[in-house]
Amino acid sequence: MSETKRLAGEKAIEYVKDGMIVGVGTGSTVAFFIDALARIKDRIKGAVSSSEQSTQHLQRHGIEVLELNHTGMLELYVDGADECDPGKCLIKGGGAALTREKIISEASHRFVCIIDKTKQVPVLGRFPLPVEVIPMARSLVAREILAMTGGQPVWRDNTVTDNGNVILDIHNLSITDPMTMEREINQIPGVVSVGLFARRPADIVIIGGTPPTVL
Repeated sequence: MSETKRLAGEKAIEYVKDGMIVGVGTGSTVAFFIDALARIKDRIKGAVSSSEQSTQHLQRHGIEVLELNHTGMLELYVDGADECDPGKCLIKGGGAALTREKIISEASHRFVCIIDKTKQVPVLGRFPLPVEVIPMARSLVAREILAMTGGQPVWRDNTVTDNGNVILDIHNLSITDPMTMEREINQIPGVVSVGLFARRPADIVIIGGTPPTVL
């Protein structure tokens, strides 16, 4: 499995152009992309990172990490996903970085998603849907989501996001209309962000393999 992730991460390097500031996501597949990016680090201006974990990995390679507020719009964002449907809508947030990932994807002209074939699904929801929540609203949001979706919210114990919030993972969903569910969950007071990427899906999906498949 790690080999297919490596192949997907290295394929994404083809979308990196000279002089770019590259948006970089979080996770095991992205780690291979960061390692590949390090080999061409002299060709790029730097990176914008979605998590402290990725920031440290980039800095270990000597890649400058820049603030999104200072860079403006990015040409490219590369990230993984926990699930991807045929419309390139995603579930993300298994690594608890969904809010920053969503911000950077929104600020990027092209979103390249790198996955292995196990992440492809016909309908989103097999992977529990992460929702980042302000701590005082955890129980309120859980009740609202249960009533709204019928899914079962589970508090991800011992997890605090880089923003100081908690994660609810919503089990037992079949998300046939991800755009609507994303919008409705985002309207619940106390929700910071939901790990549905439907309003802003991936532009390109790379599935690791020999050779990688590009959708």
